Amino acid sequence: MNTEAQLANEQRYAEFSLRLHERSVAQRIPLAAVIEVTRRCPLQCAQCYNNLPLGDVNASRAELTIEEHCRILDELAAAGCLWLLFTGGEIFARKDFLDIYTHAKRKGFLITLFTNGALLTPEIADHLAEWRPFAIEITLYGRTKQTYERVTGTPGSYERCMRGIALLIERHLPLALKSVIVSLNRHELADMKAYASELGVPFRFDAMMNPRIDGSRKPLDIRLRPPEVVQLDLDDPKRLGEWRNFVEQFCDPSQKATCTLYNCGAGVNSLAIDPEGKMSMCVLSTRRAYDLRHGSVRDGWNEFLRRVRTEPSARVTKCTSCTIKSLCGMCPANGELEAGDPETPVDFLCRVAHLRAAALQLPVPAHGACEYCEAQ
Repeated sequence: MNTEAQLANEQRYAEFSLRLHERSVAQRIPLAAVIEVTRRCPLQCAQCYNNLPLGDVNASRAELTIEEHCRILDELAAAGCLWLLFTGGEIFARKDFLDIYTHAKRKGFLITLFTNGALLTPEIADHLAEWRPFAIEITLYGRTKQTYERVTGTPGSYERCMRGIALLIERHLPLALKSVIVSLNRHELADMKAYASELGVPFRFDAMMNPRIDGSRKPLDIRLRPPEVVQLDLDDPKRLGEWRNFVEQFCDPSQKATCTLYNCGAGVNSLAIDPEGKMSMCVLSTRRAYDLRHGSVRDGWNEFLRRVRTEPSARVTKCTSCTIKSLCGMCPANGELEAGDPETPVDFLCRVAHLRAAALQLPVPAHGACEYCEAQ
């Protein structure tokens, strides 16, 4: 299929998916799925929440086989899933990833790929040009070799990333760059934005980090402090404008207190699948999962995730009736990772939310014993 035809099909799919969104929420269709094909990665980034060594034999043996992946993809398609995100680890750490990807393309999914670009080759790029994804996002850890490799902990990774970006640009693939901003690379954020602008590709960044899913708190050693996180918002007029628009849509002072544990979008029309075939609400919420090796996507979605999604809160906290919770991202997964409990408020997130509210001049109604409300 030629590129113009592919683009036309992608546009039609995108428009169709928007029309499906409301229906999917009402009928609980798993419209989108995030699939972690591996947690192995050639980089050793200190801030990563799930990376394992590239040569981890045990991790490799535990991963779903290509046959299992194809069966799950078939079941997702039958259940009405339209959007797929393939992520890792590093997706190209799997030698058979392109076979998995091509099967998904043949099923008609709209596919986004998350990669660090370090393992991209001309052959892989050519295959992606032939079987064009909806989007490809490469994470940029710094604009200079020194900063980039200080974050990744991997000599030579900067050059491999730059080569990967060039391969995708040469083939006019739908590339976007993004970055996680930590204390090691904050000083190069403006240069990373400028680089993306020079290439003519979108760029986004995030500074909200959490512990690893294995319990390690090592990523927090380089996490920015709450005032630094909010300052990044204030320093970027476009980003600040996006936050104002977000507030208008999602921060309602009259909203009622929540009575269920999960109040995010997870499990409403999306799901996550880890490298071993465990289905969960999202990639960070791993304590409760359904084993797709011994069950079907339909049963996992209609029965297991429905129960998890409707689980009631066990107690009232300051988050229960907080009207600015959407500014911090507090959810059971963050509570589990940072506080060891899905309902324990995360101090870092609470402080960020209140600082953002102050920056946006957003009133914060009383919502329990919140020290940051009292401080204001």
